[in-house]
Amino acid sequence: MKQNRREFITTMAAAGAAIPFAKMDLPGIAGTPEKRFPVRLFSKPIDEYDFGFMCECLNRSGIEGFDLTVRPGGKVIPEKVEDDLPRLVGEAKKYNLSIDMMVTSILSPDDQFTERILKTASSVGVTHYRLGWAEYDPEKGIMGTLEGYKFAMMGIAGLNKKYNIKGGYQNHAGARIGGPVWDLYELLKDLPSEYIGCQYDVRHAMVEGTNAWVLGLRLLAPLINSLAIKDFTWQIVKGKPAPVTVPLGEGMVNWELFFRTIKELDLSAPMTLHVEYPLFSKAEESHSPGRKQEIIVSKLKKDMDFLNGYLTKYGLT
Repeated sequence: MKQNRREFITTMAAAGAAIPFAKMDLPGIAGTPEKRFPVRLFSKPIDEYDFGFMCECLNRSGIEGFDLTVRPGGKVIPEKVEDDLPRLVGEAKKYNLSIDMMVTSILSPDDQFTERILKTASSVGVTHYRLGWAEYDPEKGIMGTLEGYKFAMMGIAGLNKKYNIKGGYQNHAGARIGGPVWDLYELLKDLPSEYIGCQYDVRHAMVEGTNAWVLGLRLLAPLINSLAIKDFTWQIVKGKPAPVTVPLGEGMVNWELFFRTIKELDLSAPMTLHVEYPLFSKAEESHSPGRKQEIIVSKLKKDMDFLNGYLTKYGLT
């Protein structure tokens, strides 16, 4: 079985036998968006609020759209994707906001919800999505696990081609696939990058490679189809050092080097802004919805202003 998978992947990558992945310009995909780096908000931190409230927060903070959670426990759950995702896309348009990115838990082309999610998302204008996270199997080992997921990723790429949508696997701090960053290159290098690639997260990359992260960025550059933006600092949590997310510019991410490098590499990709630090103090938790919105907007705007400052500085707007 392992030999069959290996032969399948090699054959598909070299010749495109069963799924003809020809390099082409795709007008329906945001490979060349109106803005070189359009910014969307990863919706998770404010998913608990009604959608109108969420849209008002974005309008007031200058963010032009959502990277919406479409996964178990998300703003849209897979079981209701055909009904809820088109409805929310329609509501967002009333606020002049886009939902062209989403976050999923997709890891297999054979899951009962995978094709339903991709078909629905594509039909309402979603162009980029994040896949789920995969764990290493100790019994299969590192390379054996990656080999198995290459087979699954090829199937997902086939669906992405069918529905004209791009999938991105996010590098994430920790011992799962994508933690070392280099393993993502091994996983994705032979797959059709116009349909499946990497969502590069500089925060997680720097956590796992304080000084070497930029090497991983350079290696993955041809495979990057979206960028996750957030900052962190090291703190002692329960007696152990842990990376803690903080507002942009208040942490350890080397933003000068990051933006200088993506300019040098001539990258062009949508950005998903992750506001994954506490939005409220304990005292603020009891505030009225209106006051809470004021606080959320101020924090979103602060991060957005910081990001826009670097995009302008390096001529990336």
